[in-house]
Amino acid sequence: MSKKKEQETDPVTEETVSEQTSTESAEKAALAAALAELDACKKELADSKDKYLRMLAEYDNYRKRTQKEREGVYADAVADTVKELLPIIDNLERASAVGDPSKIAEGLALTLKQVDSAFAKLKVEETAKAGEPFDPNYHNAVMHVEDESYGEGEIVEVLQRGYRRGDKTIRDAMVKVAN
Repeated sequence: MSKKKEQETDPVTEETVSEQTSTESAEKAALAAALAELDACKKELADSKDKYLRMLAEYDNYRKRTQKEREGVYADAVADTVKELLPIIDNLERASAVGDPSKIAEGLALTLKQVDSAFAKLKVEETAKAGEPFDPNYHNAVMHVEDESYGEGEIVEVLQRGYRRGDKTIRDAMVKVAN
């Protein structure tokens, strides 16, 4: 009876052994596939991290380069402006050395022409002239005069010249406006 009992409790047959072996091999295959997929994901993550770090470094270099270029452009613009003003300063220094008032007045008139020429090279234009219509975008009316010989809102006199470069106003003109 003990042999019979042993057979009942341990029913190991070829069929059950075969099922266990196939289940184990299926599990091993699934585990191998999962490990392969994990390795592929790790490689993809490493590639993505590398791309991200390269892009971050490239952006940082771009930011530094554009900052340097911006500073260079500003320095060049200031240098170009000063270069245009230097001959004017030279002429004013020469005029201050002259003792004759009539020569000083003549020198100042020529220097003002030189200022206008320098502004033309820098593409800076005057915003107000007598006889033009008043424009609050470019003119600051500080005086008003009632005179029928002038039109409505016409600039009678420019008290302080105003300037602009393109669409940017550098300084509004102070003007006297009629009617």
